[in-house]
Amino acid sequence: MKPLNKASVSFGRHETFALRFGWLTKGFHEWNRNKNVFESDDATVILGVGKNMVHAIRYWLIASQILEVDENSLKPSEVGELIFNKKNGYDPYLEDDATIWLVHWLIASNASNATSFFWFFNHFHKPEFTQKELCDALHEFVSEQLGARTSTNTLKSDIALLLRMYEPTIDYRTTPIEEGLDSPLSMLGLINEISDTKYHESKLENRWNLPIAPFSYSVLEIFGATQISSLRVEQLMMSDGIHAAPGAVFRLNDEGLIAKLEEMIAWLPGYFELRETAGIHQLYKLKDIQFVDVLAKYYNENRNSRLGEVVA
Repeated sequence: MKPLNKASVSFGRHETFALRFGWLTKGFHEWNRNKNVFESDDATVILGVGKNMVHAIRYWLIASQILEVDENSLKPSEVGELIFNKKNGYDPYLEDDATIWLVHWLIASNASNATSFFWFFNHFHKPEFTQKELCDALHEFVSEQLGARTSTNTLKSDIALLLRMYEPTIDYRTTPIEEGLDSPLSMLGLINEISDTKYHESKLENRWNLPIAPFSYSVLEIFGATQISSLRVEQLMMSDGIHAAPGAVFRLNDEGLIAKLEEMIAWLPGYFELRETAGIHQLYKLKDIQFVDVLAKYYNENRNSRLGEVVA
């Protein structure tokens, strides 16, 4: 997680290209082979995209916290190495829905490199809105809360791309994902266009399809960022403006958040406990567990389950 810091924000670095299927895996694998791939003269040939798309792939690897900027060079993040390593990564070809949900969290909790995305999922709470309303609200936030001077066109570009990246334009029930140009994040159902209107919606729901691993990962990041042993459920539901909140980022309603917390407690027995005192729900961390352990548990269980299906 990268909390909001007025001195470290960014807008419009995506070259107007939304994240596409294959970009994270292709970019990460090729970067592992050649650390200068994004600057090389034959980058367009190696990655199979145009020059501006090369820059976009690099940007999305950083925005999704798969790669990190270390002074003037790049290095793999721990989660990036765990997931996308071609030899022993848990999901190097982005085949598991849990990885897509995790990528969503990593982008929406990255206030430094994906500020507009962080703002939308953690600060903007209207369930229905127009694109103009989003642009106006983002402009107000940037000027009044961040004190930043960012052009209106850049903010408009961010909003247009956010909607394009999260709204599905193909029916995944009938169209193979590799045949569509939609972003993998459009599969999550977090933003939808309301038919025959200029409105879009992003409503709080139960999100039964949200896998437990990315949710648990997000909760652990909140504990790590706040350095406390108990959190009010309200802190997990709504962002404090600085840190991302699982409820806000995953667009969970109250019932859905409590249900996910109970599922997490059952999935990771002995590590967490949900208590209610004077009508206030609090989540207690009883003992330490690392996000690497959570990811290992989920992907290993999934791998064993698939092997069991094959054997059967």
